[in-house]
Amino acid sequence: MAGVTALPLQQFIASLDNSCLPKILQVCSGVYFQGSIYEISGSEVCFSTGDLIKVIGVELLSVCCEDISNNEKFELPINHTGLFKIVPEKMPYSTIEEMVSLRPIGLESSLPFTFTSCSKMTIGNFTLGANRALTVLSIERHEGAEDQVRCHVQGQQEASAEVCIPLSSQGEFRECESVERFTLQEIMSSPFLRSRRFCLINTTKCDQPLHLSPIYQVHAIMNLRKNVLKFPSSLEVDVIDVTELCQDVSFVTPLSLTEIHSQPEESFPAVVEILEGPETHSLFKCSWLKELSRSSRLIFHKKGTSAMILLSSLKSRKAQQYFLVSQQYGGRFRRRPREFNSVYELHVASVQAPGLKVSVTRNCEEVEEEGWPALSVGEQLQVVRYETMEVPCGSSKGEKQSVEALLCQRLQDPDDGDDDEDDEEEVKQKDETEEILLPLHMQGHFVEVLSDNKKYKLKDLGLEFSLPLDVKVVSRDTELDSDPLVGLACLRIEGAMLEPVIEASFSHRPDHCFEIPIQWLSMSVFFTKDPLPWPSSHQPTCRTDRVTEVTDTFFYEFRKKGNSDAAPPPRPPKRNLSSSTSCKKSSKPSKKTSKKDKSKHGADKSIPTKELANLTLNSKRRPPAPPPPAISDDQPPPVVPRKQSAEMTTGKALPNTYVQMEESRIKVKQCEVEANVDSDHDYEIVDETFTKMMKKAQANVMYY
Repeated sequence: MAGVTALPLQQFIASLDNSCLPKILQVCSGVYFQGSIYEISGSEVCFSTGDLIKVIGVELLSVCCEDISNNEKFELPINHTGLFKIVPEKMPYSTIEEMVSLRPIGLESSLPFTFTSCSKMTIGNFTLGANRALTVLSIERHEGAEDQVRCHVQGQQEASAEVCIPLSSQGEFRECESVERFTLQEIMSSPFLRSRRFCLINTTKCDQPLHLSPIYQVHAIMNLRKNVLKFPSSLEVDVIDVTELCQDVSFVTPLSLTEIHSQPEESFPAVVEILEGPETHSLFKCSWLKELSRSSRLIFHKKGTSAMILLSSLKSRKAQQYFLVSQQYGGRFRRRPREFNSVYELHVASVQAPGLKVSVTRNCEEVEEEGWPALSVGEQLQVVRYETMEVPCGSSKGEKQSVEALLCQRLQDPDDGDDDEDDEEEVKQKDETEEILLPLHMQGHFVEVLSDNKKYKLKDLGLEFSLPLDVKVVSRDTELDSDPLVGLACLRIEGAMLEPVIEASFSHRPDHCFEIPIQWLSMSVFFTKDPLPWPSSHQPTCRTDRVTEVTDTFFYEFRKKGNSDAAPPPRPPKRNLSSSTSCKKSSKPSKKTSKKDKSKHGADKSIPTKELANLTLNSKRRPPAPPPPAISDDQPPPVVPRKQSAEMTTGKALPNTYVQMEESRIKVKQCEVEANVDSDHDYEIVDETFTKMMKKAQANVMYY
């Protein structure tokens, strides 16, 4: 190591060029401790004298600003928006070339700059006086001739001239204060600017010269550690460059799955070792995930791209499950009717599958204020197109507002019209062409009408139908030991994806393979020199898992990527809150009644609901009782003694002691028998006509 100069780590990293990486450094002075041990990314690390560090990357984090006058330091982020100006050097330059060499290269703002000569200069037949300001406009470089700087000279009485001065001209040259302004990004990108002093303008510290030095985050590996270290370049250790002397030292190179996928085909199959396993909260729930731990060994058979389908089970008593299934899945599926809980869901499905037919699974009462039509269980609808409709506006009477709606066609029930075909031919045609408008904000319950009973392969479903699609597994994949999709009542195909994958297996089960989607699983591995666990002439036949269970987080991330621009459901129209009747729903009977219902209830029989609701024991309703008098919490309520009356023998009740009756209460006459207002009970006499009427109403209700 004789003749090798040790440098502080900060200075060495600042002078590095990314194109020359990797570099092998050796710690040559002292041990770095912060407290007792330096903790880096959760790992306890310390650098001792003699340790070898292989730098594989640097990342600029911030800039350290040191005040030259008092040695105070502070840090600024690299994206700091403040501007800096160069502080002219106090010592003069001996040649123009020395002064020009410290200017930044590749920056448009580097020219022009101004300098002065402390002595008189003679250039050919032209003589420049001392302390004359010269502004450098450009640098003239000609092959076979000496390089020169073209300068602008301001003369007397606003006269000016241009003169070319050789770079080799000697003398005492001083920089003038420049109007140039630089950002931190520009200063850190130029090695020449980094060596200059600057002032931060537009601050209270603008007159204080600063020395700027970058602070990097160093990515490195060590010959005794397998994981990547990340530490700041400001660590106070001295290092030397031993790259040429340590070419034969073996360093582990950690690779991400994305970097593994970019390796050439000749690199596979290979044995790899896991340096950093997946995160604890992974997106997968498969059996092989638990075995992906640090120091475990895998066989990477090949890389490729796999077409996958995301399936979800319907919500039920059990927790909802999600599966990532390869299109090579060998089971067979049969379509299942989809269920919709709103008209908006019908609209979304009809856009993907025009001509959608559904059946109503729950009665829906008509709401005229919101434009909801009446729907009955069993009615079949076919979605025609998207339209707008007018509904009453809630702000004032008579005004209308437009809402989004779905135009549907009522289809005739195949059970109707078996008899009297000639008499009802016109009614059939009318029913077949009847159109209704369903507002998109309307709640409803529908089920898709399917006439297809064919068995499909998974890859064929994606080609013939639009997604999402409800299916059921009717025959399992015989190549799988256990098919988790079998036995689920219904599965929904949420979407398809084309994923870059790595086909892998464990060393103790080399023929049982699984596919690792590299964009959904983060892991760090490195290639080992271990031999493959099979003879070179006899590669085993691999059997690949085609169903991988994933978590709900995976499903939500997938939906977030695919539906980032999806429009929200429409808002319901404004309601007229001032009207008390606006929220009342009036139900209308369905226009179609089956033959069985007609025979059961009869054509002329109906329920007198209005008469029954208005039926009372008295022709006039009793007025509400006045509130009881206020009683203090400290005193018990007064006890009113029961009146003693001589009329008790006549059967008249005593007055109610708990409710105060108005003295001016109107007496109602029924069947020539007066009710005693002072009675405890407000009994009324019912005549025979009313009794017969009640019996008839009860008989109708029981018959219904």
